[in-house]
Amino acid sequence: MLSRLAGALVPAVGRLSVTADPDAVVAPGSLVVANHTSLADPAVVLAALRSRGIEPVVMATAGLWRVPFLGAALTRGGHIRVHRHDRRAARALDDAAAVLERGRVVLVYAEGGIADRPDAEERPPGPFRSGPARLAARTGAPVVPLGQAGARRVTSGAVPKQLAGLVTAPVRRPRLHVHIGAPLSLSADTRTATAEAHEGVTRAWRTASQALTLG
Repeated sequence: MLSRLAGALVPAVGRLSVTADPDAVVAPGSLVVANHTSLADPAVVLAALRSRGIEPVVMATAGLWRVPFLGAALTRGGHIRVHRHDRRAARALDDAAAVLERGRVVLVYAEGGIADRPDAEERPPGPFRSGPARLAARTGAPVVPLGQAGARRVTSGAVPKQLAGLVTAPVRRPRLHVHIGAPLSLSADTRTATAEAHEGVTRAWRTASQALTLG
């Protein structure tokens, strides 16, 4: 449901384009790791993946389940609650492992949140948490790096600015770009694997960011 909704809404607020490495494959049971810059980018990423026939299960902060209607939609779609800074956080990895083993694609944001800054400029991904690397090691899931750019042109900054950006986006039609990288072979060591995932997503983000500059 969320993928269908994103596929319908994103073209109304911006001009989305999608590219991929020549050997990029999002096979069943893949773990897609994306950069997180804006409240708008999950919709952008879902719309981009849906254009490639992929409708992932999303690992998302548990607070979203308290939002009217959205929480019910997340539950119906089988998406995974992440309780940050809580002993229940480990349960999210168990749930994600089960989803991957059933052959579903899982989308995760390894930064664990959005950087607090007022501008709409593009910046490289921040430090990654170790969850995606541990999940990949546990399940053997292919790790697909994904970079998105432009979502901060839809929503960024303080709440009033975000609301204004969302309202005016259908008129401004900002360019949005998503780039899907080739699957990564991560090291067995969690710290090294986390750094490798960060590097892969950064490369994908850089390609997406450059596409906006050249467009």
